[in-house]
Amino acid sequence: MPDGHVLEFAGVTKRFGPVTAVDHFSARVDPGVVTGFLGPNGAGKTTSLRILLGLITATEGTATIGGRRYSQLRQPLQTVGAALEASSFHPGRSAANHLAVYARAAGLPLSRVDEALGTVGLADVAGRKVGGFSLGMRQRLGLAYTLLGDPGVLVLDEPSNGLDPEGIKWMRGFLRELARQGRTVLVSSHLLTEIQQTAEALLIIARGRLVFQGALADLTAQDEQVAIVDAPDRAALAAALTDAGLSFDVLRSGLSVRGADTAAIGAIAAGAGVALSTLQRRGPALEEVFLALVDGAQQHPVPDAPREDPAPEDPVPAAVPTPEEPETAEPAPAPVIPPAEQATATPEPEPDPEPDPDPAPSDPPGPGQTWDADHTPTDADAEADRFFSRYDAADAASGGEPDPGPAPATDAEADDTQGGEQR
Repeated sequence: MPDGHVLEFAGVTKRFGPVTAVDHFSARVDPGVVTGFLGPNGAGKTTSLRILLGLITATEGTATIGGRRYSQLRQPLQTVGAALEASSFHPGRSAANHLAVYARAAGLPLSRVDEALGTVGLADVAGRKVGGFSLGMRQRLGLAYTLLGDPGVLVLDEPSNGLDPEGIKWMRGFLRELARQGRTVLVSSHLLTEIQQTAEALLIIARGRLVFQGALADLTAQDEQVAIVDAPDRAALAAALTDAGLSFDVLRSGLSVRGADTAAIGAIAAGAGVALSTLQRRGPALEEVFLALVDGAQQHPVPDAPREDPAPEDPVPAAVPTPEEPETAEPAPAPVIPPAEQATATPEPEPDPEPDPDPAPSDPPGPGQTWDADHTPTDADAEADRFFSRYDAADAASGGEPDPGPAPATDAEADDTQGGEQR
């Protein structure tokens, strides 16, 4: 069974021109629990996950998996399984064929394809083309891809999106089982109620900054919770609480008591001989706390990241003078020139400084290069077709080596073959 790894963000900042998408984000995700990653649209969740998976580079800070950047992992697909989108599938390929391409690229046995599809409940449709899949089936196929290498870390973005109630219940139990096995499970979602029923720990980000990190039970303070109690004889219950020195508010659903837990209230009612019909503890809803945190109306102490301000690797040697020393040092005496030489000596003219060479103009992209911007909408489709065609040629050759094609691989194709693409 694979072991989970600690995910750590240390002072991560990402700027897109004048826009700061992530601002000194520091957090830690431990294995063995399902951690929910919450935040409003534009808060920086997806950008943070893309930095963790090496899809984009952070302007400042580091994001590591078990102490290593994603680019330093020896077996990425066997270490991290990630699904950030459910629509990045070739519509003309079957589910099994899609996973088989990634298995071959990562050096995994093809038996893992059937195992992964069976785990997510797609074994019966393994031969169907993905273009006919529903959104929920695509979600399951994306999850099957993350499980292909049997990794110890799973990073999922909106895994319950498009699932029916039965699928949501299955997903909830499946993620908990993965965490129980000791894996690291990080789930980003907008469904607050679903996260509340699935996750045990939370990360909440707003405006690119961490506003909460901790257990779900720590999200609300004890003084924000009340006990709701009721009895068929509400008057006798109210008298017993008053005699015990407890104040309460009368609600339609019962009496709201602050300053006492449910055990103490139950003991007071039992001592007074009052039978209870309702006794529960109630706090603010997750939605209320979430909105208060992201709006800044409520603040929660955030733990400091242990490596946010690392010590310098190369300390300054003691022999190097400090900046104050040149100010107190006496200047060296000027050489004494005899009067006769002073009359004849003429200062040598200083040579004119050489002009700085003009900066070399940047070359435009060549034939085998592409622009960074999304220049042509059909380029990604063409690259995907070229990538998949190599494995089609390998299947047709009955065991031969994949045909790389006449054109050299582009940067996007090279990324696809390094341990599985995180799309």
